[in-house]
Amino acid sequence: MPHLKSLYPDVSPLTEYLNIWDSILGQPHQASFPDYTVHQDEETGTTYTFKELKKRIDDLAASLSRPVSQGGLGLVGEKREMIGIMCDNSSEFVVLAIALLKIAVPFALISCYSTPFELKNALKIARVTRLFAAPQYFSKALPVVQEVGIPKDQVYVMYSQIDGYAVARQVHKDHLAFLFFSSGTTGLPKAVMISHGNLEFAFRQAMAIQQEKLAVAKPTPPMTPDGIPAILAFLPMHHTFGFHIYIIRAFAAPTRYIILRKWDATTVLKSIPKYKISMISMVPSMYHQIVNHPDFLKTDLSTITISHSGAAHLPQEIATKFRNQTPNIVFFSDGYGMSETTVSAIVRPYPGTLNGRLEALQGSSGVLLPGMEARIVREDGSEAGFNEVGELWLKGGNVVLGYFDNVDATRETFIDGWLRTGDHFKVNEQQYFFFADRRKDTLKISGSQVSPVEIEEVLLAHPQKLVADVTVAGVSGGRTSDEKVPHAWIVLTDNGRRLGPQNVIVELDKWHKENLSRYKWIRGGIEIVEEIPKSPTGKTLRRLLQDRYEQRKGMKSKL
Repeated sequence: MPHLKSLYPDVSPLTEYLNIWDSILGQPHQASFPDYTVHQDEETGTTYTFKELKKRIDDLAASLSRPVSQGGLGLVGEKREMIGIMCDNSSEFVVLAIALLKIAVPFALISCYSTPFELKNALKIARVTRLFAAPQYFSKALPVVQEVGIPKDQVYVMYSQIDGYAVARQVHKDHLAFLFFSSGTTGLPKAVMISHGNLEFAFRQAMAIQQEKLAVAKPTPPMTPDGIPAILAFLPMHHTFGFHIYIIRAFAAPTRYIILRKWDATTVLKSIPKYKISMISMVPSMYHQIVNHPDFLKTDLSTITISHSGAAHLPQEIATKFRNQTPNIVFFSDGYGMSETTVSAIVRPYPGTLNGRLEALQGSSGVLLPGMEARIVREDGSEAGFNEVGELWLKGGNVVLGYFDNVDATRETFIDGWLRTGDHFKVNEQQYFFFADRRKDTLKISGSQVSPVEIEEVLLAHPQKLVADVTVAGVSGGRTSDEKVPHAWIVLTDNGRRLGPQNVIVELDKWHKENLSRYKWIRGGIEIVEEIPKSPTGKTLRRLLQDRYEQRKGMKSKL
């Protein structure tokens, strides 16, 4: 099977110099927008109109770029800067991110849920020079930034405002826009380098898909009082999925965003009828929580006309439960993507697009986005045939620059312009892709990547040196049938044996929860073993350990 090209027309070529700002908020048609409410904080009720938001972004861009001698921060200068953003969902997050994109100063998206251990790693990996933190995270961040050597006067509390104006700075299409932390295809978290060109290409892909859809279906009028579609913004803005929906693509047409600081299924179900939500995007674990919530069947979801799932594979049974309760949905969109493709690579097409050629094929992840190419590769490196499972390789303008300051990982993952995804797919003769499984060790939990290696390093770093050897791998027990949770197999040191197995488990359970974000916790349990099985070359036989675990679990369930 030769490598495949997208069925859609190609994305228009990018100019050599550009700035994603021009596509986000520099479009001529935006001048005719009504001054609608674009942001509403669900918790406080604070609102901003489109014009107010744009002025806040312009003002902040000016204050960030203005020379220090004139009261600004002087970010656009000779010094190489990397700005860290540590903030939960808020209008202020959107303002700061777009202002930095406008002046072309790169930034790193740092999870506001980071433990001190994770924050220290993120700051060091990204080589952050200044940190902007929301007030509620400032005190937690300050000791860590001082430890890594960031001066105290280069740490800022967000939500300040200075008047002024800055022109969008045109930069080369490969100019770094921001870093997003991902576990990549294997190993410890890496900082993915996303360029202005990557963002522009992904933006054009999304607009091309929307144009194809509009050619066969008129938008369903929203049920909001002013006729402006409403979206609940609860996906983390520091995650690539939420970042693109709520920031990069948010202003292509008038849309209201009801901002939730964090995900809460009860609040979401209450908010859908309250704000007459038109469109909703979630990761599979969120869909799972919604359809199993006690209020799900009692909630009026009739205002939802479009639903989208991303970041991980959505089991069909969950999608069906959700669709059965949303009578007015005209399209349930699914797809496949990863940080290394900026946001998406494969999308389930709207039925009837491309002159009736495409359909939303049941069980399929979809077809390649415009401008993308793909190969399905066997273990020996040869090309797989149609309907044969192999590793998915991708190419396109949305494939990122690589991993920041990590030449080895970049070389292993990005080969001659191709991205090795580490995921197994098959593709049929009509070029519909079907997810098979994950070849890589990385786990997907609640839509986020979790590195077993990172968990292993935390366990090994216990100050009492309790662990001589450790392996972490995914086992059954997640929210969906194909979501795996981390399980740890450990070999004790002499210190560990003296403390005793049960005390070690208690101690390590406490230790890793203090040093890792909640979604990385070892929900599959900690197991003490005499040795970790290895191959003759020293490679850990994770599959053997996983099979033993599942066999024991199966036997227990029969008793």
